[in-house]
Amino acid sequence: MMLHYLQPAKLQSKKIVFEDVFSARDPATLEHLKELSSRRRVIEESINQSSFITEAIAREISGGLTSHCLRDLQKLEQYLPLLENLIFHVDLVCSNHRVLRWILELQIRWSSALSSSSLFNLRGPKFFQIDNLRYELGMTLYLYAALLRERAIEILPADLVQSATLFREASGVFQHLANEVFPSLQSAQSVERPLEATPSMCTVMSIICLAEAQAVTIRKAEEKGTTVGLLAKLHYGITELLGEATAIVYSNTKEYKDISSSFLEFISSCKALHELRSRKYLAESVKIGEQVGVAVGVLRDALINGKRELPGEESWRSIFGKEIDAAADMLRKFENENEFVWHEKIPSGDELPRLQGNKIANALPYHPKRWERELNFKI
Repeated sequence: MMLHYLQPAKLQSKKIVFEDVFSARDPATLEHLKELSSRRRVIEESINQSSFITEAIAREISGGLTSHCLRDLQKLEQYLPLLENLIFHVDLVCSNHRVLRWILELQIRWSSALSSSSLFNLRGPKFFQIDNLRYELGMTLYLYAALLRERAIEILPADLVQSATLFREASGVFQHLANEVFPSLQSAQSVERPLEATPSMCTVMSIICLAEAQAVTIRKAEEKGTTVGLLAKLHYGITELLGEATAIVYSNTKEYKDISSSFLEFISSCKALHELRSRKYLAESVKIGEQVGVAVGVLRDALINGKRELPGEESWRSIFGKEIDAAADMLRKFENENEFVWHEKIPSGDELPRLQGNKIANALPYHPKRWERELNFKI
């Protein structure tokens, strides 16, 4: 079982009507602007939960898709190429004062799903405005990546291969945001922004998706009967990945001062869970090598650390508790065997074997698509 955290996809946005702001020189450009607004409106209505269409009609419009997550992904895939095209043409005239005023008048506003002040605001989420089309692109892509990740969770455990692929795709989109999209917004240092619109947060999310892809790969490996020694290394590889994500968060305390405590607990709980699983497999591995005393020492250490890291979230605590119970059962069995058969000394602390990690998941690169259509503005 994996720990699940679906909060990253719970973004909201304020309405944008492109044709009310941009002045089109010809009917084709006006039509493109209207289509942009139309494609964006259905995304707004879905994420803001303000749509009045029934489930049956929504399914019919999407071509029969029953998954709400898949329907939203489809909407985003129809909007993003149009937005990329608008940005391409606006960049050609971006120094024009009228164009800059148009972008200002769009009032591009998005909420944060990972900020504690947004989560616990009784008046609704706080919206952040940045007057830059790449902010709109970045937040839309962030939503797309978060929904790819959500879909990967949705299809577990029915399709492990596709789930791992979707996690890797999501990681690639977050990577693209961290390297190619959000660095261009860094010049506006004084502007308050959601955590999602920072390169470091996108790097953290990319790493989390890789860790989740590796967790799914491990499930497949367990089904195939992979050796316990390798499984121990793969689980610890996840712990190492999440350690990298944690280091990024705590090295940017100013940027992350408003981060949700549940998000931090999710990372630390996943990290601890996979370390516990790694130690459990390591104990099995050394037991196979007839080092029963060492196996007992590893399990005792695993349980001490595991109990210290029990999460507060009930569903996570349940998964964690089952893992601790399984390790405790294994420990009792090994202790009895050692007491009656082997009589080996039980090592502790530095005498125990060190965990080693193996990271095998890699991101699938994201390649932006642009619907190439000429746009002409009255400037």
